[in-house]
Amino acid sequence: MATVPEARPSAGTERARQVQRIFSEIAPRYDLLNHLLSLNVDRRWRRKAVARLDWHRASRGSFLDACAGTYDLSIELAAQRGFGGTVVALDFAKPMLDQGRAKIDGLSVVPVCGDSLKLPFADDAFGGAMVAFGVRNLCDLDYGLRELLRTLEPGAKLVVLDFALPRVPLLRGLYMFYFTRVLPLVGRIISGHRWAYAYLPESVREFPEPEELAERMAGAGFSEVQWDALTGGIATIHVGRKSDSRR
Repeated sequence: MATVPEARPSAGTERARQVQRIFSEIAPRYDLLNHLLSLNVDRRWRRKAVARLDWHRASRGSFLDACAGTYDLSIELAAQRGFGGTVVALDFAKPMLDQGRAKIDGLSVVPVCGDSLKLPFADDAFGGAMVAFGVRNLCDLDYGLRELLRTLEPGAKLVVLDFALPRVPLLRGLYMFYFTRVLPLVGRIISGHRWAYAYLPESVREFPEPEELAERMAGAGFSEVQWDALTGGIATIHVGRKSDSRR
């Protein structure tokens, strides 16, 4: 078995390299653990995220799923009734894309191995963009948000789905016990990876609170930024729009 980093990912380029390695190594068990550890509630969250994308305005256009993993969010959009466009699914861990490739057979989903901090797409390329549980892993959140904005056409939306910490004290306590004790143990047993599922709660604790993330989206240039709490606040959906200069 490959050597696994014993310390949490550090800042900058080294952190990006370590996160890429973690997700590459857990790819074979990623889908199983996602649905098991979330009790399948992650499926409902993804449906809500796609519903906020406003994809009908460009139903035959191209849409970006950044940090796509094994394509669950891409599939949710591509399988929508009336959707006639293409989903470009980008992830920098190629084993994740390879692991989920059978799931996208027959769907208009195009895998691209690339870095969300250096999106290999032209300005104004997409009619919408979405990220599920991915912006938290970017080593430069603000730059990543600006990159996503750059690739959106005027008027298009970015939808960000990610974990958060509940505000209600009792729920927060139960959630943190599960997140810091149960999840890392089960994740380690099933994935065989000694550290990856300890990284998840660490990354959530370090992630901006929902209000701050909304402010940073606005600071990156998004307009009409809104957010909603899901399932008692253990996840959030943030939505922002690229201003339409034609208005």
